[in-house]
Amino acid sequence: MLQFGLRNPALDYRHRATAFGVVEREGLIACVRVERPAGAYFDLPGGAVDGEETEVEALVREFVEETGLCVAPMNRIAEAGQYHLKSNGEPLYNVGGFWTASVTAENPDAKCEEDHTLVWLEPTVALSRLRHDAHAWAVAVWLRRAS
Repeated sequence: MLQFGLRNPALDYRHRATAFGVVEREGLIACVRVERPAGAYFDLPGGAVDGEETEVEALVREFVEETGLCVAPMNRIAEAGQYHLKSNGEPLYNVGGFWTASVTAENPDAKCEEDHTLVWLEPTVALSRLRHDAHAWAVAVWLRRAS
């Protein structure tokens, strides 16, 4: 499995199972702009797998919470790990799958993460704007398979 980010040996990284998605609409991919006190950044929609959830269940839940989009996961196209610090400084090692998915419905009222805003970006723009290298790599994997 590929690993991204620099691991600081002085930090104790919490291992966190994750699932993120690549959803395309009219040549653009769904991303979230996350507003934090230190500044905004872009991620693919998705996040932590909670409790006994599967990656698919987590992906569906996270898309609704972050974007208001209901999605149907299709294919697991990549797996990677990403060392990083959360905006609160907590060291995390995100490990999990990247999925393609399609939008089945839109329910803006179900979106509950107020600091996340759905944005549709051209894939090449997303490559340069996504916060995590693992996310950019997953978009590159998707682009190569889509062509």
